[in-house]
Amino acid sequence: MQLFFEYLGENWVDLLGLTYDHIVMVALGILMALVVGVPLGVLAARNRRLGSVILTSANVVQVFPSLALLVLLMIVFGLGFTTVVVGLFLYSLMPIIRNTYVGLTQVNPAISEAGRGVGMSPLQLLLKVQLPLSLPFIATGVRVAAVIAIGVATIAPLIGGGGLGREIYSGINMDNPARLYAGAIPAALLALLTDFLLGWAQKRMNLSR
Repeated sequence: MQLFFEYLGENWVDLLGLTYDHIVMVALGILMALVVGVPLGVLAARNRRLGSVILTSANVVQVFPSLALLVLLMIVFGLGFTTVVVGLFLYSLMPIIRNTYVGLTQVNPAISEAGRGVGMSPLQLLLKVQLPLSLPFIATGVRVAAVIAIGVATIAPLIGGGGLGREIYSGINMDNPARLYAGAIPAALLALLTDFLLGWAQKRMNLSR
């Protein structure tokens, strides 16, 4: 561990840059998944037949081996940042779609009926009543997706991406445990911190309901 701390002290600026790259890749993937996943979750909740198709398709992507998926994406998008972000987007879709779907289906029908009774349009009912009540479920989906994405992003260097995975694979290739730990430990801490912060936000949402 002494070598690890020495390496950390000498290269902390570079490690901060890699951590920033890691966070940017994950954040963009999650943001794209939210923009696409929430509407798909709404469609799934509105139409059960279409919903089964959407959920099954997203589930197929979720169970696809991460490295295999990134290699396939590399054929289309080439090496680098874009391929990693698209891969993280695809891996983040399933938790967000499913939790949006579950959240909307758990809304008390009496509340929806009351909204219709006061003259709300379907869009107003969705935006002002149903989605706000579903936020804790959606937050759970984001929480799960973020932790998964942080882990998947560590293999980004294999397809030309950046992030903390560079230190991990450099450490493996050079038989340098200090470099390996310098990538793996911050990645693990980042996942734990993300899970804690999103879990805290989720509890706040539950308390405000």
